[in-house]
Amino acid sequence: MFLQSIMQQGVVPAGKAAAEELTLLDMAFKGGWVMIPIILLSFVAAYIFIERFYVIKKATQEDQNFMNRIKDYIHDGKIDAAQALCRSTDSPSAHMVEKGINRLGRPLQDISTSIENVGKLEISKLEKGFPTLATIVGAEPMLGFLGTVIGMVQSFYAMSQAGNNIEVSLLSDGIYTALITTVAGLIVGILGYFAYNTLVVRVERVVFNLEATLTEFMDILNEPLKTAR
Repeated sequence: MFLQSIMQQGVVPAGKAAAEELTLLDMAFKGGWVMIPIILLSFVAAYIFIERFYVIKKATQEDQNFMNRIKDYIHDGKIDAAQALCRSTDSPSAHMVEKGINRLGRPLQDISTSIENVGKLEISKLEKGFPTLATIVGAEPMLGFLGTVIGMVQSFYAMSQAGNNIEVSLLSDGIYTALITTVAGLIVGILGYFAYNTLVVRVERVVFNLEATLTEFMDILNEPLKTAR
């Protein structure tokens, strides 16, 4: 009955009101200096993810008729036209095919090796920033744990200095600071983990497309060619 009367009169307990007034900015300041690297690294991770996401997305958007046109040009002996098409198409597959066309006349094994090398180079370009993102994902929870340890040390130090005059607030402030850094580090680490794996999956799709392009191009070279015009 007492709780019901409080709700009906619109009375909110003091602890609940304080919790509702707590903002993320307050939490960031309360977390101490450890929050600075946690926040900075979170911005770096967000930038890498957004920038790589759009670069990889662009690499997956290829002309479906590209290889058909390359096949027609090569079979008709229009090597210059095939090269021009590759130069005008900004995609990893086009770069690979252009390298293969430039190696026409050499043994097929040499052509295949040259194309594979270009493919590896294109993949390494797409994976730029991945090691940094992976490092941030692993470091953020550890930074949060570092803040936790520092907060607990501060709490017990304050208790030791207080002697017999120990108050609950004296201990709770340090624990509060410690838990904030832990939460912040875990949040950034978890989000970064999902972001990293999202990029990895997208790169794997590009790898699959490049392998399919290599196979299709080598099949084209194995077919009889017409006399060059």
